[in-house]
This record gives sequence, C-alpha cells and structure tokens, in this order.
Amino acid sequence: MPITAVVWDVDDTLFDYTTADREGMRSYLLAEGLLDRFGTAERALERWREATEQQWARFSAGGLTFEEQRRDRVRAFLEREMTDAEAESWFQRYLVHYETAWALFPDVLPVLDALAASHRHSVLSNSSIHVQDHKLRVLGVHDRFESILCAAELGVSKPEAGAFLAACEALGLPPHEVAYVGDHPEIDGRGAADAGLLSVWIDRHGGTATVDLPSGRHRIVTLAELPALLGADTRFGAQSTFG
Repeated sequence: MPITAVVWDVDDTLFDYTTADREGMRSYLLAEGLLDRFGTAERALERWREATEQQWARFSAGGLTFEEQRRDRVRAFLEREMTDAEAESWFQRYLVHYETAWALFPDVLPVLDALAASHRHSVLSNSSIHVQDHKLRVLGVHDRFESILCAAELGVSKPEAGAFLAACEALGLPPHEVAYVGDHPEIDGRGAADAGLLSVWIDRHGGTATVDLPSGRHRIVTLAELPALLGADTRFGAQSTFG
C-alpha cells in the first residue's frame, strides 16, 4: 500500500529549536545579568541542555509532570533552591526571549505545500499539547495538521511503539500507510520503524556522509528529498541518495 500520510516531529524537524534555544538563552542571560556567571553563552547553553535532558528523562519515566520538569530544569541550571513560583517565574521570563527567536526551517513550507494535495499530515511530539499547539500557531502552520499528539497527554513517549500507533489511530490508518519524519535517529528513526511506519530521519547536520541504516529506515539531509522518497506525484524535490 502507498504512503498516504506523514506524521511529523516538531523540534529540530519543522521548528529550528536549536537556534531558538541558543539565541533565546543568550538574550535572556544578558537581560538578567547572569552571563558572566557561566563564563560564555556556549557554556551556559551546554548546562541548560544537560539540565533539560536530565529532567526530561525523569518526565518520560513518569517521575515528574510536564510543569515539574520545567521548574526542576531551572533549579538544576541555577544550582539553587527555588519555590515553584520562583522557578516558574524564571522560566516564563526565559520563554519571552526564546519565543522571539522562533522560526521554521526554510525547507518546511515548500515541502508542506508540495505534499498538501497528496498526503495527510499530523504531528507527534515528545512535549505537551499546550506547548506545541501554541508553537505551531505562532509559526503559522497549525492548520496544516489534522491532529497534534504529545507525550504529556498521551502518557507514552517516543520511541515507544504506543506513541506512534496512537498517531496512526488518530488518522484512522494502519502503520504501513504512514511515514514518520523526525530528527533523532533513535527516538524518531528506530521508534517509528519498530512500530511499523516508514521511518524517515532528517539529518540536518549530516552533510554528504553516508550512513548504513537498518531495513525500513531512511535518511535525508533536506526535506526537499521527502516527496520523491514518498513517491509523491510532484515535481518538487529529488530522489534521496541515502536509502
């Protein structure tokens, strides 16, 4: 059966999260007078990302709510005790700077336009619907997707098969008719393949290097390659060379 729908990851797939996170944190630390504490913006961002990964792992394991992991990220980053209200206030001030830097990758709108008539579209994210619904509205693409599913509400996160199968169920389609596009080779790539979807890893930093992937998994370095990989009847893009 042909692929009739595409389910998308959001952060670092559609949305340039890495750049927004870096520029938002740099701007915020300057505004708060905290940059000197960390030496450089790069060191501060590395620490922020470590705190994010640690607290997200606790959230994914069911040890924290989505809101708790955000507050604990702040406490871990600053290495000090804070009330919930203090940590939440700090995070909300950071969000102002972070959202100012939000942007889609340049290849996103062209590929969504190219596939609009041939494929249905949905979102599956390891975040919360509150965050991603708002983000997609601000970025102007919310109406492109039939459904938006997020781990915080689903109670299961990628790479667990249940997350991908929930996205297929929301579309009313079997997994073999659905492609999943994400930026992480394991969380997105392996998870989607193991759940029976066509797995497409968007490796935005891979250059021209070749990568051996297991059967059922594909790698592209730009979304311009996606229509040809899906067999879409469009002149947009070119056949992937990565298999």
